[in-house]
Amino acid sequence: MPASTTGLTRPHPLAAAARVVMLALVAVLTLIATREPGQLRWVALLAVAGIPAVVAPGHRLLAPLGRFAEVVLVGLAAGQVAAAANIGTPMPGVGASAILPYLAVPLTVAALQRRVREGVGLIAVAAVTLILSGVLNSGGDGPQISQVGYLTVAAQWVILAALGLFAAGSLQRTIQARNETRPQPYTEATRLLTQLRSVARQLPGATLDPGSISDHLIEELRVVTRADRAAVLSASGGGRLVVLAQAGADRVDWETTLDADSAIADAWASQQPQTAHRSQARSHSGGEVSALVVPLVAGVRTVGLVTLEADVANAYPPPVVAQVTALTRPAALRLEAALLFDEVRSLATNEERQRLAREIHDGVAQELVMVGYGIDNALASLPEEAKETGEELRTLRGEVTRVITELRLSLFELRSEVDRHGGLAAAIAEYARTVGASAGLRVHYTLDESTARLPAATEAELLRIAQEAITNARKHAGASNLWVTCAVDPPFAQIEVSDDGQGIADQRPDGRYGLAIMAERAERIRGRLEISPRHPSGTTVAVVLGTSPRRDNVRDSVTASEGE
Repeated sequence: MPASTTGLTRPHPLAAAARVVMLALVAVLTLIATREPGQLRWVALLAVAGIPAVVAPGHRLLAPLGRFAEVVLVGLAAGQVAAAANIGTPMPGVGASAILPYLAVPLTVAALQRRVREGVGLIAVAAVTLILSGVLNSGGDGPQISQVGYLTVAAQWVILAALGLFAAGSLQRTIQARNETRPQPYTEATRLLTQLRSVARQLPGATLDPGSISDHLIEELRVVTRADRAAVLSASGGGRLVVLAQAGADRVDWETTLDADSAIADAWASQQPQTAHRSQARSHSGGEVSALVVPLVAGVRTVGLVTLEADVANAYPPPVVAQVTALTRPAALRLEAALLFDEVRSLATNEERQRLAREIHDGVAQELVMVGYGIDNALASLPEEAKETGEELRTLRGEVTRVITELRLSLFELRSEVDRHGGLAAAIAEYARTVGASAGLRVHYTLDESTARLPAATEAELLRIAQEAITNARKHAGASNLWVTCAVDPPFAQIEVSDDGQGIADQRPDGRYGLAIMAERAERIRGRLEISPRHPSGTTVAVVLGTSPRRDNVRDSVTASEGE
């Protein structure tokens, strides 16, 4: 039967140890006071009475009865021990004081379990029992006690027990209040994540995407004011900003360095709108420009910036600035929620990938290595005449080696991350180089990455797409060459993987499944996956974010390099 129905919860080791220590103390004091080993029978009875409270501390009936039995025994024993010690002459109180300290045990347990009424009842029973015990031991032929001395000692210990009950109860309430006002980290994390899950289920999917929120904000702002160029930027670490979304006829190379002399840096530092008469884009060719930079502040934290530019003078007077600011205030809260949600999801995903990598490395990978060693040992001890068996073992050893190689590449893929200092192109190139070397592929690179960075979550998804495309080419294409192109010019990016293999039409079902995964990842970051045949043979897989005039130039250069 479950513990919740019987109350037979597991005893706490500290509670049992405290009772044993107190019983030993009372036994020693009783021997010192009476010098009669026979008085230790009361200590033995107390030990028996305390068994229910130790074995079944959560039982609704046995545990309280055990504590009341302990109090009654203490009261009866106090009179007997006091009489045996001749408390009236010459040291009244010594005998009773030997056994009465045990009152603290049942009273403290009741207080810690927040049984206030039981504690008051225990004190009342203790007082009545002590009085009756004093009366019974004040007459007769045996040893007698001094009523005044005995009652004085008994009253002192009852008062001390009551104060202990009150102190233990106050301590328990204080601990409970502190736990309620200052939750433990995991409790608080559970509460917040539960709230986040509820909010995420209630909101439309796009409202928790930073890029979608930024696009919508730009559209709203372009309704109320002129903006030939506009962008929403957010922090990426390292004193730089990333472009979440932008609008404009041409490519814009925004100033993303926070330590530069620009209105963008000033708005970020001051949390106040900044106007300027020069462009905040490094790529702008010149001419008359009005610029407005409005910080997106959520509480006391700057989560992003909105940059607007118009190719006219004085395009952003104070009334327009006020209109823009009114629109950005609620947008800042939405953007902060989306960025936090994105960060939590990325952290959880990365942690899970690392966990899987550890489990594969410490589990199946090690076991396969041991299988390979076993086959090697079998081959070494095989007689020379068993040629057919040897060939089978060597074939099996080759297959085990192949599987181990696949596992190692999978581990490398799981552990690969975009370094915040190296960039996306470096991470893709490292992965392609490692995979190409293991598969005997000649890898050709075309890397064109600007100093500006994409959001960390976007870079992570692009890396996973590139990894899947490279893995598909290695496993299913039967190619000799691999062309990897990485062009990053935030918010535009294009990753392209081409091979000279057999083409996508003859690929196995698991290869098509990999293409479906890449399409889902591209959709998650508002990109598009493009799959096309490569002439004269092979397949090209590309993921594209945004648009850029440079895209055609990049494609032309890649086509020319492949034809050489």
